Amino acid sequence: MAPTAMPELSADAPAYWVEACRHLMKRDRVMKKLIPQHGSACLQSRGDAFVTLARSIVGQQISVKAAQSVWDRFAVLPKKMLPAQVLKLKVDDMRAAGLSARKIEYLVDLALHFANDQVHVKQWAEMNDEAIIAELVAIRGIGRWTAEMFLIFHLMRPNVLPLDDIGLQNGISRAYFSGEPVSRSEIREVAHTWAPYCSVATWYIWRSLDPLPVSY
Repeated sequence: MAPTAMPELSADAPAYWVEACRHLMKRDRVMKKLIPQHGSACLQSRGDAFVTLARSIVGQQISVKAAQSVWDRFAVLPKKMLPAQVLKLKVDDMRAAGLSARKIEYLVDLALHFANDQVHVKQWAEMNDEAIIAELVAIRGIGRWTAEMFLIFHLMRPNVLPLDDIGLQNGISRAYFSGEPVSRSEIREVAHTWAPYCSVATWYIWRSLDPLPVSY
């Protein structure tokens, strides 16, 4: 039997992506079919750490379109989207941009954590995933799921398994369990063959539900 063709990846693909695809296609029957369907598309990072987390807070519990509209109005308030600049903003101006009182509190807490060096951005490259998650969830408005999305999309960590992600749950249900609901233990069992590239497999599971790549 001829080997399954590797997808042609874009030049800015993560360094581990080709090896991850080979690993997943060799060990997992679903990945063997799924990965070649998506060509050069791959995980891509966007923005800096503060902006990425601020966007995630603005977008909570509203549609993508509404989140972009609020972000566009909020983003023009500071001279630059920097923690110190956000801390200078007036609450009334932030409310006028469409932010709720709670989201304003979250954004201020995020800016304070960055401005006061309560998050160790320069050390993140040497820190493990759980240590970074612990720093991020100490910020109001950031839960484990948001921290995991940050690990995947900003830090591009290769082996994150976001168990509470609805897309991952639905995708595994369809691809591995004929549409039956799946438990966390069943997700872990499927992902056992994905390690150490759970982020990559998760990204392809998302693609099985929505072919358009998403970024955070």
